[in-house]
Amino acid sequence: MVVEKEGTFTVDNVALYSKSWLPDTTTPTKAKLLFIHGFSDHINRYNRFFAALASRGISVHGIDQRGWGRSVSHPRDRGNTGPTERVLADMAAFISSHLDDNPDKLPVFVMGHSMGGGQVLTFASHPKYQESVVRRVRGWLLESPFIGFSPEEKPSALKVMAGRLAGKLLPKQQMRHAILPENLSRDPEVVQSIKDDELMHNTGTLEGLAGLLDRTDALATGKVRPNGGAVKSLWLGHGTQDKTTWFEASKKYFEECCGEIPDKEFKAYEGWYHQLHADGEVSEEFYKDVGDWILKRCEEPAQEGAADNGGKVDAKL
Repeated sequence: MVVEKEGTFTVDNVALYSKSWLPDTTTPTKAKLLFIHGFSDHINRYNRFFAALASRGISVHGIDQRGWGRSVSHPRDRGNTGPTERVLADMAAFISSHLDDNPDKLPVFVMGHSMGGGQVLTFASHPKYQESVVRRVRGWLLESPFIGFSPEEKPSALKVMAGRLAGKLLPKQQMRHAILPENLSRDPEVVQSIKDDELMHNTGTLEGLAGLLDRTDALATGKVRPNGGAVKSLWLGHGTQDKTTWFEASKKYFEECCGEIPDKEFKAYEGWYHQLHADGEVSEEFYKDVGDWILKRCEEPAQEGAADNGGKVDAKL
């Protein structure tokens, strides 16, 4: 049995919903995974994935980010993430809390999905956090990271320009950005659950959406990239038929911007959609891949000059 614990994580006097998935007393805990969810998402939507990891001795800890999920106490808070500096500060506080409160010195890993994947890459690359946080993390994982829009979701240049201008004038103005549930998963039950989920409000502020676009542009153009001296291990998985974030952008970024990382792996999931963790029964393969990667690095910590596993491995249906 996996043990689930709910709570709150307070940062700058704002209480964020938190939850942990812990191995039971018969399963030794071997690692901690800290998880950053995506746009209009919340951590309870990853329950099967997190439970699968916990059953293998990987404790999983997450928060509903500011503006999302159960961290929203009033409709005006929906999507109110603040600027990128606020987003990264929240992440720094959350990650640091698990690094500092770690009496057993368990290896700590950080993972992000979609928008959260872009945030994780941005954070791991930010000079401000290299010494205090990034170097203390054993490995970084990215699920379908937002490095570029898929052709189906890419907005026009005029819309982006207008949004940026409006964001400067009315930063807290809310705007809906709905993502088609059918583009997220091939599993009809998952698609319906997304449609029925009232916590998935598809609403951002102009300030938050502008920050999201800026972070994505900085990654897509290679202006932001991990420092191989601080980031020792990186795993990136992306579905080739992702209709939300772009597989080709992830592949290009991995090949052109991650060369300094001594231990890295890219996995292409052939035919899969955006939510690798909820794409039907095949997602069990994804759970195994992530668990195997983490547990291997608990047994063999990444060192400077570790073997480069950068080749693409296609997962077949």
